[in-house]
Amino acid sequence: MGENKTLKNTEIPTIQKVIAVLWPSFLVAGVETVVFFTIFDPLNVFIDYDVTRLGAYSIGFFLFWAFAILPCILTLYFARPCKPCVDYKDKV
Repeated sequence: MGENKTLKNTEIPTIQKVIAVLWPSFLVAGVETVVFFTIFDPLNVFIDYDVTRLGAYSIGFFLFWAFAILPCILTLYFARPCKPCVDYKDKV
């Protein structure tokens, strides 16, 4: 019973998990936006839409941010501790 209590105390708070996902993805999205729109003119990228330059930068940034959130969420998911393996020798 005391073991469960210690596990709860070492559990990472939800807000810390959210920030751990949003902050690195925000930084990556900023760099991606700068690099992408340095190479491509935003008005040519959104040529079929009536979007200003600032609107194109904003749309691009939020798209890059959304794409960068996915690997951060997967990293957080796979960083969780695994359940202990069952020792099959004890079952035999």
